[in-house]
Amino acid sequence: MSQNFPLLKNDLLLRTLNGETVERPPCWIMRQAGRYLPEYHTVKKDKNFFEVCRTAELASEITIQPIKHFKGLIDAAIIFSDILVIPQAMGMEVQMLDGVGPSFPKPLRTVEDYKTVLEYTVKIEESLDWAFKSLTLTRMKLDGEVPLFGFVGGPYTLLTYMVEGGGSRLFRFIKQLINEHPDWAHKLLQKITDVAIEFCVKQVHAGAQALQVFESWGGELSSQDFQEFSLPYLIQINDKVKKILGNDKVPMIIFAKGSWYALDKLCDSGYDAVSLDWSWDPKEACKINNNRVVLQGNLDPGIIYGSEEVIAKKVKYMIDAFGGGKSKYIVNFGHGTHPFMDPEKIRLFLEECHRIGSA
Repeated sequence: MSQNFPLLKNDLLLRTLNGETVERPPCWIMRQAGRYLPEYHTVKKDKNFFEVCRTAELASEITIQPIKHFKGLIDAAIIFSDILVIPQAMGMEVQMLDGVGPSFPKPLRTVEDYKTVLEYTVKIEESLDWAFKSLTLTRMKLDGEVPLFGFVGGPYTLLTYMVEGGGSRLFRFIKQLINEHPDWAHKLLQKITDVAIEFCVKQVHAGAQALQVFESWGGELSSQDFQEFSLPYLIQINDKVKKILGNDKVPMIIFAKGSWYALDKLCDSGYDAVSLDWSWDPKEACKINNNRVVLQGNLDPGIIYGSEEVIAKKVKYMIDAFGGGKSKYIVNFGHGTHPFMDPEKIRLFLEECHRIGSA
């Protein structure tokens, strides 16, 4: 790892992830750098989403925007990128369509398609070189103000996109794959996992100080299928990344949205923290966790559409229900921000988190 990065000035998040008692809960927000900020649109203009991701100066600037906009209120930056860069590195074309979202012109639908992806030689250092440049540049530009997150998509979530061709309501093709061709599903999941592990390691070498794994479609699996098609690969990522990094290992967070049935297993999975979506009652989650790992979350981001009084009330309930936030707790939403949110309401949310968490 490079020894030339600036010294970290705000280590609240990392101390919390290490299990230390802290003065207040650290706070960051999923999708905190994005379309709700006017300065994001100034930088992006009419550029393609992936073009912005692949341009280190632009991705770095967008990553740092919320840190500047909410000066002193956010305790971590997360690199501006996307989970679907792994399918791209595996030779698949991915487009980001305005008003639609991600789209795969040639999704995996046949055994021949599966074989093509499995036989493709992935060259992470070449295909995702821009991601490492963005991380290194951003780490330098942050000047130690807050730690920097890298991230990857969970293998089952990535396979879902690769098979469905985009977002889905029925999840017909991924369900067909895991039930009709489970052996092929496992081969594909293992290949994705291997790529994710290498990508995580190289993100840390490039400057990431923590990692989050987004298993965004985990909640679409049954408990039994989660146990077979998601959890083993999530555990592999955590275990192997930390083993490869050795003394350079960083804290890792797992976020399996909607996977309520798996919380106990996720708390035993080896990750340093488990992020919760808003469907969880914090008190129940704390009871199941039983102080094993750090919990992160879990306010419904839709709260930002509410009044100041509603935001303050729900923030207080959340922090109190997680035990006051001085130990093993990170404030976050239960999912990402929306493009229609008022930045000043988010500022209010962050200020309330500081006020209540410091009490």
